[in-house]
Amino acid sequence: MAGSACPGFFAAAPMGRREFLRAGSLSLVGLGLPELLQARSAATGSQGPVALAKKPKACILLFMWGGPAHQDTWDMKPGAPAEYRGEFKPIATNVPGIQICEHLPRLARHADKLALLRSMTHNDVDHTTGTHFLLTGRGVPRPGAAHAEDWPSYGAVLAKLGRGRGPLPPFVSMMPEVPNGAPRFVELSHGKGAGLLGPVYGPMQINADASKRDYQVADFNLHADVPLSRTERRRELLHNLDSQVRGLEHQNQVSAVGSHYERAFSLLASRRATEAFDLSREPLAMRERYGMNIHGQAVLQARRLVEAGVPLVTVFWQNDGITNVSVYWDTHNRNFIDLRTRLCPATDQAFSALLEDLEARGMLDETLVVWTGEMGRTPRVGQSVVGGAGAGRDGRDHWASVFTTVMAGGGVKGGVVHGSSDRYAAYPATQPTPPADLAATIYHCLGVDPRLQLVDALGRPMTLCEGTPIQDILA
Repeated sequence: MAGSACPGFFAAAPMGRREFLRAGSLSLVGLGLPELLQARSAATGSQGPVALAKKPKACILLFMWGGPAHQDTWDMKPGAPAEYRGEFKPIATNVPGIQICEHLPRLARHADKLALLRSMTHNDVDHTTGTHFLLTGRGVPRPGAAHAEDWPSYGAVLAKLGRGRGPLPPFVSMMPEVPNGAPRFVELSHGKGAGLLGPVYGPMQINADASKRDYQVADFNLHADVPLSRTERRRELLHNLDSQVRGLEHQNQVSAVGSHYERAFSLLASRRATEAFDLSREPLAMRERYGMNIHGQAVLQARRLVEAGVPLVTVFWQNDGITNVSVYWDTHNRNFIDLRTRLCPATDQAFSALLEDLEARGMLDETLVVWTGEMGRTPRVGQSVVGGAGAGRDGRDHWASVFTTVMAGGGVKGGVVHGSSDRYAAYPATQPTPPADLAATIYHCLGVDPRLQLVDALGRPMTLCEGTPIQDILA
């Protein structure tokens, strides 16, 4: 894949001369992007270090790229006319008064852990820019803006703040690639990287399919035919290259790189770090509980990474489905068929397994879980909208006026519903919730002041978020 150091591993952002030299140097030890390791030594912004929570929390962000139909999953409308309510029936959950879709039965048993935000709203029905709202809390800075102009995603901010421990990168994106699948529009999404903070804080991107028997993120082992003396010479060469880079650039333009080479070697040498990527170490019963499919194993990989010390892992839904008919959660056609057979079952299994697993390990109170897409779907089946991509007789088009985001775990109350949509699931009826408030809530739960000021890659001050934490869902 273009921009990767090896299949299924790193996807590189466009690089300038400085980044190119650094990337080339670390490829000598089998790593594709030194920026991922530099991020571990990131300095805080101009306002000084943030007052962290007593127990800094991690986050697993389950991103259902494509836009899940909210009225067919979390916000059922059984009293609406048939062309609005659709084919599915609501079922009771373990919280009196809260109902969800009949095709999410496992999650219905965990509603006491969930906060349902049923009044999310924004105004962008484009997949690649609508993501920016949900991954940063803000809209794209301007039409046609480059990814480098994006506001930074949550993981990039944590990387900037120096979160995490050990040699593992602080920000990982699981973006599994499906062979012969539809075009990977998810890669074009805005807001999923470091944006204004610069590529040094971007995510380690894993494209490999964790459900495959030969799943391997990268060759973390030093090859047997590379003697230690040669490895040490590589280390010396890397430092020499760094000196050359510093000579080519003004000192105040160069990011702090003093220890990223050592971290590269530490990652290669750390058994605990490399074991975090080895799913074969999980009991078969646990792997099966998450689902032996591409999404389930990606979610399990996310849990292993968070357990090993990675502060934020995003799991993007893969580009499965039928090309030009229905891919991702973008159900312009076959909405009910795909929700019933392809989308809800895998989600129900993996999400519920994650909640149970985190709780059993004593991690749920310190791990925030967020399930969302970039938008919802049209109120009426077969309805097409301006700016969308149309809808077949059994599909729903793009709709951002109202949709549902689900939160659980660290810092969030369970068994609560925030806001509501109207009887047609078309617009917020109460407590309209902009993505800025979701972002502020996420930052708050992670022990980051939403109003914190950082400096971007050009030295300009920037305020993280303009929203307000959603108080009625906070624990």
